[in-house]
Amino acid sequence: MKIGLVGLPLVGKTTVFNLLTGRAEETASGKRKAHLASIKVPDARVERLAAIFQPKKTTHAEIEFVDLPGFEVGRGGLESARLNEMRNLDALVHVLRLFESDAAPRHESCRGAEADARSLEQELILTDLVLVERRVERLRSDIGKGRKELAPELAVMERLRGLLEEETPLRAVELSEAEAALLRGYQLVSRLPVILLANTGGAPDAGAMGELGRLAETGGLGLVDMNAQAEWEIEQLPEGERADFLADLGVSEPARDRFVRAGYDLLRLISFFTVGEDEVRAWTIERGDTAVRAAGKVHSDMERGFIRAEVIACEEFFSLGSMAAARKAGALRLEGRDYEVADGDILTIRFSV
Repeated sequence: MKIGLVGLPLVGKTTVFNLLTGRAEETASGKRKAHLASIKVPDARVERLAAIFQPKKTTHAEIEFVDLPGFEVGRGGLESARLNEMRNLDALVHVLRLFESDAAPRHESCRGAEADARSLEQELILTDLVLVERRVERLRSDIGKGRKELAPELAVMERLRGLLEEETPLRAVELSEAEAALLRGYQLVSRLPVILLANTGGAPDAGAMGELGRLAETGGLGLVDMNAQAEWEIEQLPEGERADFLADLGVSEPARDRFVRAGYDLLRLISFFTVGEDEVRAWTIERGDTAVRAAGKVHSDMERGFIRAEVIACEEFFSLGSMAAARKAGALRLEGRDYEVADGDILTIRFSV
């Protein structure tokens, strides 16, 4: 999973990036290249499985973060350089400033965090509108030259153009499987899921958080808050001292854990596990994915030659303690290709190619 951090200049975006990734990038404004870093998704179940199987290799799921340079509003869409940096992202995190700072004057066109959030939405919509309008013109020209097979794509693009003109982000548009497949090759940024991240300077402002909460609820967005500067400073302390300082902030778990949970909830992601002496590994799929789709995540041959999956929930496995005990208790289930994988399932894929 690849997530892009975006926001206006001087909102603490790179501090958030450092907090989530453990990096120490310079928190300076101005033009720069994007920062990149990957983290292992915290999951105590992976460690418990590794303790039981003692594998040669333990592999957590990973998230790649891209800390993008600050964007400017009012330009009628994102610059091509920004679009290239956003290529292949799975979601956006819009960092919003809820702290006071003389060094970080608010953009003159924005009234507050909610307005900042809406400003990015407008940039995403305008960017997509420009792309869709150009595609509509090209399709009409090609169809006029006899390429009638492009008519279905033109119909989809014209529908999207109308919605974008009404300021509807494309993530809010229901698409058929065929339409979604048609759009897969385009870089439509308003289709990306968005998490609003309120960067506070202390206790979150109730009024501002209420506005953001309503915006998130109506727009289908995620919302999380953190005091990035304070939590980053706490991360520099010895591990045994961190919990007390986090408690003083009213925080019961690290920012990374809170953020990952919010991201998984928004993107409807779950984890399943494969286990053995060679490797214990966590895999990320979408909620509702079937066993055959999960098999394809592990290897394309497994999906192509899928026979069945041997399944046990990890909590049940932990209570039994071993695969031998699970088999003796009859706890291993045989499931077919259409079985919907549940979060925490341990899968053993049977296949033949």
